[in-house]
Amino acid sequence: MNDVAQFSYGISILEIIYVIASVLFILGLKLLSHPLTARRGNALAATGMILAIIATIIFHRKDGEPIGNIPLIITAIVIGTLIGWVIARRVRMTAMPQLVSFFNGMGGGAAALISMMEFPHVSPELIAKSGMANGHVLAILLGLVIGTISWAGSMIAFGKLDGWIGDLRVRAMKYVNLAILLFLAGFIVFIMTRDVSASAELTPYIYIMFAVAVVYGVLFVMPIGGADMPVVISLLNSFTGVAAAMGGFLYNNQAMLTGGILVGSAGTILTILMCKAMNRSLLNVIVGVFGGGGHADTAGTGTIREISLSDAAVLLSYSKKVVIVPGYGLAVAQAQHICHELDKLLDEKGVEVKYAIHPVAGRMPGHMNVLLAEADVPYEQLIESDEINPDLPATDVLVVIGANDVVNPAAEDDPSSPIYGMPIIKARDARNIIVMKRGMGKGYAAIENMLFFNEKTRMLFGDAKATLQNLVNEVKNL
Repeated sequence: MNDVAQFSYGISILEIIYVIASVLFILGLKLLSHPLTARRGNALAATGMILAIIATIIFHRKDGEPIGNIPLIITAIVIGTLIGWVIARRVRMTAMPQLVSFFNGMGGGAAALISMMEFPHVSPELIAKSGMANGHVLAILLGLVIGTISWAGSMIAFGKLDGWIGDLRVRAMKYVNLAILLFLAGFIVFIMTRDVSASAELTPYIYIMFAVAVVYGVLFVMPIGGADMPVVISLLNSFTGVAAAMGGFLYNNQAMLTGGILVGSAGTILTILMCKAMNRSLLNVIVGVFGGGGHADTAGTGTIREISLSDAAVLLSYSKKVVIVPGYGLAVAQAQHICHELDKLLDEKGVEVKYAIHPVAGRMPGHMNVLLAEADVPYEQLIESDEINPDLPATDVLVVIGANDVVNPAAEDDPSSPIYGMPIIKARDARNIIVMKRGMGKGYAAIENMLFFNEKTRMLFGDAKATLQNLVNEVKNL
């Protein structure tokens, strides 16, 4: 077989494998839509990526030459795999949002680095033919800007979720962010309209664009706080997907393009759905004024009523319908398994038990779904907030475990509240309310929850895991 035939053969095999990898990505994403098939979906998508990497190393050719530096490539893959494996195995469930932000940021950073490396090497023939205003250069610039914003924003999100970076809320921030966005758009136009013979002449401008994009990524996320963070994580995830898709255009890589499009589109759709669930606009997310800046004047001025473990056990055991509202506190206490044990005990006593899931409960999209799936809670018991709200007036007992902002009546009652207008789980409609908390601390949005002072509410203080275990014991003894 001559060299030309070998070259064509290699390319055709590579393209076929890329198509297979793309199909596996699509099937994997489809299976991720349900907790029962999510693990298999992850495995399929990972298989597709492994196939694409191996095929690229073996069959990819540039000007008829195979890929060089293969030992370095394999070493980097091995090191990255080991680091990722160790981090993922050791991470606590409560730190899962931080892990998602960190990994997402690494993807955006990789896409930005690809653009920075490729820009100086844009083909002189392409520039001579169409100038800098061509699709190749546009893909590089968009990949650089979007990938950098995703990287910088994700790192700030990681710090905020981990508690060592606070909020920076300045009234003029939205105008600053809009100005930076306009500057970046104008800079792209400026670069693409330059009359040069080689792209390397404009490389210094690329570094300026990178620095400005970093500033925007930081300022974009810094004002975010409260229950809004899951929406921002979803949006940053979509940014990384779009940036990766730009890399697919650059290299004419179908697998990279498909993967980027899937991540970008899925993240965008999820962001829009979550904005709707939060009663926010997507524009507010983009300019970085999400979450508002007001402070609710809802200092606790009511009477706190407590309930004993034995009374709580009796109330739950002799109810017909119980709804559990899980929140971040359940994840912190790692109490999801004991919570499921409680709902099974109640089910044996003829009590109908469901979980009310708010779209932004926790610190990332789907946090509560993942947490409860880990405890093998049947998916059919997990009911979205808008579906379960009409049933709450007929609910005998609603149990809030570690949730705060997503059940706060201030979202409906107090126009000065930062969460005003956010759809919530209407916990106060239930006939009886039990709130499990360590103390009277405020939620992630840092505002008082007047639900705690409702005449139907009884507080059950203590660590969620220990309290639930004691409650389980009490229910068993009845």
